[in-house]
Amino acid sequence: MNATELNYTTEPFCLLDIGYSQIFNTCLLEVAVILFLTVLIISGNLVVIFVFHCAPLLSHHTTSSFIQTMAYADLLVGVSCLIPSLSLLHHLEGLNERLTCMVFSYMVSVLKSVSMASLACVSIDRYVAITRPLSYTALVTPCRLRTCIILIWLYSSLIFLPSFFGWGKPGYHGDVFKWCSSWDTQPIFTAFIVAALYAPAAFTVCFTYAHIFRICRQHTRQISERRARFGPQDPEPGEQACTDKRYATVLFRITSVFYILWLPYIIYFLLESAGIYHHAIASFLTTWLAISNSFCNCLIYSLSNSAFRKGLKRLCLLCLQRTDNKKPLGEPPAPLQPACHV
Repeated sequence: MNATELNYTTEPFCLLDIGYSQIFNTCLLEVAVILFLTVLIISGNLVVIFVFHCAPLLSHHTTSSFIQTMAYADLLVGVSCLIPSLSLLHHLEGLNERLTCMVFSYMVSVLKSVSMASLACVSIDRYVAITRPLSYTALVTPCRLRTCIILIWLYSSLIFLPSFFGWGKPGYHGDVFKWCSSWDTQPIFTAFIVAALYAPAAFTVCFTYAHIFRICRQHTRQISERRARFGPQDPEPGEQACTDKRYATVLFRITSVFYILWLPYIIYFLLESAGIYHHAIASFLTTWLAISNSFCNCLIYSLSNSAFRKGLKRLCLLCLQRTDNKKPLGEPPAPLQPACHV
């Protein structure tokens, strides 16, 4: 590999082959798509993180630890998306293109692996809460939660390391570097990633949520039959097991959208690795469709979770209150209330 291939080229690499501007010497369509998603992902996940830290209502659920982990990972995905944006805008000249491509691909793959593993852990957490409500607090302790989150980051970091040792491309396909486009996926490495990450996570989610909703339907039917026979009772036996059904439904929506957006990417990843299909436009679109999930997570959560909406409303009111409390000079400032209660 010669020096020309290793160094950043003066003319940007356009995967879509459309929207290239001679005036700005850049791929306008790709820059617009990537910058738009970058702004959405960063701003959306910053809002989620602030609401979680400032809304005590959300600390009720232990799954908030995994949701926050996913929000931090998605925020870092948005930050890492600045790399292709800057490369298209000629702000990364002089960097080693090969190393930059490998590091960026590794970062994105690890961060999305953290999101995938966090969703799987969320489904396990809800499964334990529904199936073992009496022993849940003893099984799911803060120490075990922290250990699980550390293991998620560690496992995600290790699983893609072979990409630095010639095993093949870790999975990122939205190439904006010429070297990235010539970096081939390898069937063995792809099979390893699918077997070690994609398949176990998908199987876990399907298994746990199928059992959660089946158990909740059984308890709902039993409660309805008992009420019809004996009238309302306080408390209803079995009613506690399904108090989290609505919350589980919200998390199921997030998980479903995650896999819907990632399914085209995974299919293309498998087809390309097997040498069956390769197309530049499909590569770009499937990759950035999957990355857009980093914004969809916070959007679905904010629209579906009532506690989150209350926390967001409270945060907005506190921000407005702080603005209103700024009086002109000479007037005593009104006392400020703390914005966060941790």
